[in-house]
Amino acid sequence: MYEDRKQMAMAGWRNLLTQPEIRMTAEEQYDELLKMADAMQQEGLLTGAEWRQLIRDAGAVFTNAREGLEGGT
Repeated sequence: MYEDRKQMAMAGWRNLLTQPEIRMTAEEQYDELLKMADAMQQEGLLTGAEWRQLIRDAGAVFTNAREGLEGGT
């Protein structure tokens, strides 16, 4: 059961990371990813190292999105 919950939560997180909702800004996507990671950690689904990696991944996607917007793409 624990592994099922973790897999479902991670799948939702990864989906939002790679396919943000329509009309979701980069900031909104980033905030939601952080909230999801925090919730998974609070539920005991993530180790500290896993949580940190999710935060780094969210930050990298946010940075790339912001650079893309500023670059005119």
